[in-house]
Amino acid sequence: MNLDLIREERRSWLTWKDIAPMREALNRLPQLHDITYTLGDTVTIDALHVSDTHKEQIRNCALALMPWRKGPFEVCGTFIDTEWQSFIKYNLLEPHFNLEGKIVGDIGCNNGYYLFKMLTQKPKKLVGFDPSALYKTQFDFINHFIKSDITYELLGVEHLPFYEHKFDMLFCLGVLYHRSDPVQTLKALYNGLNPNGELILDTFMIDGDEPVALTPSKTYSKIPNVYFVPTLSALKNWLERAKFKDFELLDIKKTNLEEQRKTEWIFGESLENFLDPNDENLTIEGYPAPKRVYIKAKR
Repeated sequence: MNLDLIREERRSWLTWKDIAPMREALNRLPQLHDITYTLGDTVTIDALHVSDTHKEQIRNCALALMPWRKGPFEVCGTFIDTEWQSFIKYNLLEPHFNLEGKIVGDIGCNNGYYLFKMLTQKPKKLVGFDPSALYKTQFDFINHFIKSDITYELLGVEHLPFYEHKFDMLFCLGVLYHRSDPVQTLKALYNGLNPNGELILDTFMIDGDEPVALTPSKTYSKIPNVYFVPTLSALKNWLERAKFKDFELLDIKKTNLEEQRKTEWIFGESLENFLDPNDENLTIEGYPAPKRVYIKAKR
């Protein structure tokens, strides 16, 4: 597989008619000096000297890049109140990994919120994978100010075994249920790791002791591309088939309105619209409401 040809093709996605105006807005962003940033629950960027005109340019650019799913961010006074309070997941997982000096990949990295947070642990290299021109543009907006050396690839998990190098640690958060072949996806992750490399995985699950999976008909919680929602034992079997070892359960957590909700920075609906209005334990389709399992496994 020639990744350079794929990269060249996907760079053209940034010229699509719905993305090109966003890229033009990026090009108009001011070049600020004396940038400071903090990588707390909110990734916060500021500058010692930023005019009202520049603040307005920054806000208009951020608005042009909607919808914002992962965050939050604050850029020179503009607070981007994203749909997901992503720090809840990050803070849950952070005690379970050490990235210092490691080569780290985030598969399905969205706009790079987790990658920016990971800078605090001083990894050797950070690479994000996500085949979305919008999310790449949002990443470029934030990185315009932070100026990190994070690599953002418009590639997917299927390209990981062919990548130019292997990883010491991979994160795959909220991706597996979007894949029609979860075992093949886990094999791709396994093949992207160095020996003894670690995977941190987050996916939907259902309760039950049997090694089975829910297969939604058309949508799950109004999400069209959810294929399999396993029990914990089924997920363990998938990981074993992909040759992972040292399966460690980190946590199980039901998604709630504190973590995911509608804000002015997205379009349409959010979690409150995806659940049965008479029973929050069910999705609008009548399936068990979204519950996430967090796993660490080793190559």
